[in-house]
Amino acid sequence: MKAAAGTILLICLVCGAALAARGQRGDAAIIAKFIASQESYDNGHEAKDYRTVLRGDLNHDGVPDAAVLYTLEGGNRTNNYVRHLAVFVRTNGTLVPAAHAVVGGKNYRAIVMKAIQDNVILCDTTAYAPNDPTCCPTIKGSTRYILDGDKLKELPTK
Repeated sequence: MKAAAGTILLICLVCGAALAARGQRGDAAIIAKFIASQESYDNGHEAKDYRTVLRGDLNHDGVPDAAVLYTLEGGNRTNNYVRHLAVFVRTNGTLVPAAHAVVGGKNYRAIVMKAIQDNVILCDTTAYAPNDPTCCPTIKGSTRYILDGDKLKELPTK
């Protein structure tokens, strides 16, 4: 009896892990399709090494959503880069794009997404001082974003 219960538990764990992996592959495809549409719109290409995906509840329904920070480079044949934050909410088990915004980039600020806590996206930033070269912002800071309906809203710093 114990052996049968152990076998059933093992099967449940393996199936659960397989379903979770399949869901994450589906999530990645949805995110990639969205970013590809933005590449076309902005006439640029994604710097894939700089994509960050965090999961956590962003719309207060208790279900993990996704926040994606990604970089588009070379828009309109320039050497510019722009950092975008996109939020995807989970609806009926599938990620759906909910909002996106420009949150950083060349001559704006560097930004790194750190965590999702209490429905808030937490980010570290580095802004440009008046005499900073384009390569190297120096003013350390932080910012927070929330999903407000169909928009991303940057919260005032504390």
